[in-house]
Amino acid sequence: MSEHGDQVPGYRVIRMEALQDAPAAALADVEAWQAREAYPNVLAGGGPVFGVAEELDSGGWQVLSRFGNMAPQGSRDTLAMTFRQRAREAGDAGDTATQQEWLRGAERLDWEKVDELTVLDRRFRVVRADQFIRMGPTGPEPPRPSDPDPAKVGHGHELPNRTTGFVIDPFTATGMSEGILRMELLSLVRAPGTAPAPVRKDSVRALKTHPGGVLLPAEFTAAEFADGGWQPTQMTNTSPQGARDTLTTYLRVMAPAMEQLDEETRAEYARAADRIDAERCDDIEIDGCRTRIVRVERLVRIGPDGPEGPRPSDHDPELPTAVQEEQLRAEGLFDEDRVVSEEEAEQQRVAEEQAKEFLRLFEEQRRRREDAEGS
Repeated sequence: MSEHGDQVPGYRVIRMEALQDAPAAALADVEAWQAREAYPNVLAGGGPVFGVAEELDSGGWQVLSRFGNMAPQGSRDTLAMTFRQRAREAGDAGDTATQQEWLRGAERLDWEKVDELTVLDRRFRVVRADQFIRMGPTGPEPPRPSDPDPAKVGHGHELPNRTTGFVIDPFTATGMSEGILRMELLSLVRAPGTAPAPVRKDSVRALKTHPGGVLLPAEFTAAEFADGGWQPTQMTNTSPQGARDTLTTYLRVMAPAMEQLDEETRAEYARAADRIDAERCDDIEIDGCRTRIVRVERLVRIGPDGPEGPRPSDHDPELPTAVQEEQLRAEGLFDEDRVVSEEEAEQQRVAEEQAKEFLRLFEEQRRRREDAEGS
């Protein structure tokens, strides 16, 4: 939508269309509009996430991986694995020349922090998405009735990720509510004093360099109310049930194994997990703390050359895999004859004990869910 018509570049246009011919989409659009009233504030949630996309000849960029990396290097590693998979396919087909091209691209990613590569005349890019959560008087927005949630309890991880295969294309029409949300999100910048100066500077610059945008499929996380505010406590999941399953796994497995909980707290966590499974509830109090399954919107900004990549101020502490290995070898950490200190030995012993407890609790949860499904 634009008041300037054809004078506005395509990547800045938001095409809104009525959705009468798609009942499910029309319902989702109505719920999105209702969410504006119940949860009127839009806040940044959890920092940026990164994924990998390939430019299409037909227009737009197709997402090759879920947007689950909190730093760009994880997506660079994913891109290297993608190239190696395509190299294997070319090798299986007997195309050695194509195989070597893919392998050269993968090797470069092993050694360099590269966010865009062209291999065999095809462009690939590490893409950045900002995360947002709608907030209201009662807290963050939970899943909507129209959000797909088909998985059974304990099977949320089996659903295909809705972002993989998604095409980032600003020319794709959207409903009225989503179009308005895109305009809202595209205008947001980090307020003075809410972020380090380089982060705010990049946020302001993005208004000019990448003024368009596309919303990825929503994802879901658990958040808890602590110290006067709501904070996400886990990675996002493709469905509400996936977020519930991650939360119950934390309550039954991760917390007891990693935090050495006493028996009373373990029992309380187990009761909370049982209730989440039985009721598929999205709001619960755990150990005196409110916890909620929360809906997360994700926006990819778009400029003249396509979707936005990592910003200079984005957290990017990891080195490429080959560089990491080289440094570890230089420090002697790969030396099999190196003498292990008492402190390192104790750390290893504790880690092994935690791993054993984790496996025991995980197996216990698996049997519990199998028994529940069989009853």
